[in-house]
Order: sequence, then structure tokens, then C-alpha cells
Amino acid sequence: MSLVEMVYQLTASFPEEEKFGLTNQIRRSAVSVSSNIAEGAGRNSKKEFRNFLGIANGSLNELMTQLELADRLRFIEGQKMEETIGLGNEIQKIIYTLINKFSHI
Repeated sequence: MSLVEMVYQLTASFPEEEKFGLTNQIRRSAVSVSSNIAEGAGRNSKKEFRNFLGIANGSLNELMTQLELADRLRFIEGQKMEETIGLGNEIQKIIYTLINKFSHI
């Protein structure tokens, strides 16, 4: 959820013409990460949870790519980009750890 909050704050300053473009895509990717983790945790089996973790990881990779594009287009201040990418990397490590934990089931 912290990543989603950061992303919403970060994209609030994007150009208006990106409101339905990159801004929307970035926000949807960020929401998808936490939503898939939550949905998977509420499923009936650890195998299903692992599958949703994989989807969350894909959404996180999508988000990181979109943030990189926004950075290249100079929509993001350097320090904010570093903080957001740093949190994304931490979340990715947690997702990988959980995937590995539930892969032996």
C-alpha cells in the first residue's frame, strides 16, 4: 500500500495530457501489485497464493518499466524516483521470498 501511495503522489505532478496515458497505466500497475497479493492471500490454498504472487510480480515489473519511461521523459524528480524504485525493489524481494517459500508445497 505504501508503494501505491508513493505512486499516486509521484504521478500527481505528471503533465495533464498524460492523465489517461502513462499516469493511468502507472497507477493501475501499482494498484495491481497490492491487489493481487491481497487476493491471493484470501484464496483457499498456498498454491493459489503463489500464483497470485507471480501475477503481482509481473505487475511490479510492469510498474518499474513504466517508472523508468517516466524518468526518461523527465516527469519524475531524481530523489523521488530513487525512493520509489527502492521500495519497489524491497517489495520484489519479499515477493520472491514468498514465491520460493510456497514453491515447495
